[in-house]
Amino acid sequence: MSDVRVHPERLAAVTEWDYEADVVVVGYGVAGAGAAIEAARAGADVLVLERTGGWGGAAALSGGFIYLGGGTALQQALGFDDTPENMERFLMAALGPGADEVKIRDYCQGSVEHFDWLVAQGVPFKEEFWGEPGWEPPADQGLMFSGGENAAPYNTLATPAPRGHLPQMADKHTGEKGGGFMLMKPLTDTAAALGIRAEYDVRLQRLIVDDSGRVTGVVAKRYGKPVYVRARRGVVLATGSFAYNQQMVEAYTPLLINRPAAAIEEHDGIGILVAQALGAQLAHMDAIEVAIFADPQLMARGILVNGRGQRYIPEDSYPSHIGQSTLIRQANEAFLIIDESALEEANNSVSSSAAMRSVPPTWVAESVEELESDIGFPAGVLQATVEVYNRHAKDGADPLLGKKTQWVKPIGAPLAAYDLRNRTGGFTLGGLRTDLDSRVVHVSGDPIPGLFAAGRCTSGISAGGYVSGASLGDGSFYGRRAGRTAAGS
Repeated sequence: MSDVRVHPERLAAVTEWDYEADVVVVGYGVAGAGAAIEAARAGADVLVLERTGGWGGAAALSGGFIYLGGGTALQQALGFDDTPENMERFLMAALGPGADEVKIRDYCQGSVEHFDWLVAQGVPFKEEFWGEPGWEPPADQGLMFSGGENAAPYNTLATPAPRGHLPQMADKHTGEKGGGFMLMKPLTDTAAALGIRAEYDVRLQRLIVDDSGRVTGVVAKRYGKPVYVRARRGVVLATGSFAYNQQMVEAYTPLLINRPAAAIEEHDGIGILVAQALGAQLAHMDAIEVAIFADPQLMARGILVNGRGQRYIPEDSYPSHIGQSTLIRQANEAFLIIDESALEEANNSVSSSAAMRSVPPTWVAESVEELESDIGFPAGVLQATVEVYNRHAKDGADPLLGKKTQWVKPIGAPLAAYDLRNRTGGFTLGGLRTDLDSRVVHVSGDPIPGLFAAGRCTSGISAGGYVSGASLGDGSFYGRRAGRTAAGS
């Protein structure tokens, strides 16, 4: 992991500054925007350095979910009761093992205020709930379940409440211009109105430290030439994950080798590396979010079996939990079994993915026995799985895994199967360890003076699990904290 180029530059060696500011923010995604706004409001002169040609980062290209709860105005308007304590109970169960209880409690307690802050910056939310399974709502609905809160086993551990808050976006195009754009546009407009400066096509190379070890600036590169930037009060790293750093992926998250998704190529881990060069502590570097490329409307109506023909997860669960379980615990082997009537019903659903509707099943058969043979399962294994499922499904029950009654129906014939082997991809969740004030923590346990971080270059609230909206949620939340702390340091 060592790279001589990320070793810190000594302040005494810098003879001339290209730019100076009180607070220098590196990266103009959601964490960087939150940091810049709050630092400026705290009275600091702020400069944002962005490696691409414009603001936005991965946030602007995302679906835009922000995971918030505890009784936000949107939850209340749509008739959902939630408390910070209830939200914390769910997140501690869903984001482990190793979830940071102190950070999650802090996030839950501040969640309502953070939602109000986003609204105050001009981020729009439509007062409409979407209750169907799916990756995101089909239109501009503002609230949905985005973490499996209403699926087993979590619906028995905490009272289910939808917490996927989605900025309203007219004419949205998933993967091109979605809710994430309508999160970033108001934030960057706010930053511009506050007089925050931004320099583009500037790539971070290393940090600058004084003789006491305090971070006092950054060395960057623009069009191949070095750029020296002085930070009088502090540097905020908001540089994204390491999903596209092949060497780091091989070292920390080998399950993601050659399968990054839902990240951008600029996520090369540079923020983590330059802080590591100062002795920064890391956390949960093995943690990953995993998407399974299958339509949740189909999965909820069928059964998912592993390479041994056995069910392994409630099919109406949050798709990322299905993806994580498939990749991490089922050797990336999954098959979706569904009968003809359920397949037609799913394809006619409003929120069914058009792209996935066009994909035909891998196998079609007149009986479970025939399908089992076509897939290549040992004789009897899939028949036994379907027989046990159907025995209870005729009463609308799933005692094995707890799928909700509304999705439990016996599997009839003719039926089909989708081959979902190797249909997963994801991004990294681990990174720099930060305290509640977004200060980067040294391996000694002390904060590194003058260095702050937020977003996916840090280990946020997610550890072993994930919920949609956690990245934009804790990135913007702790980005704000980083900006305030840096401005006051």
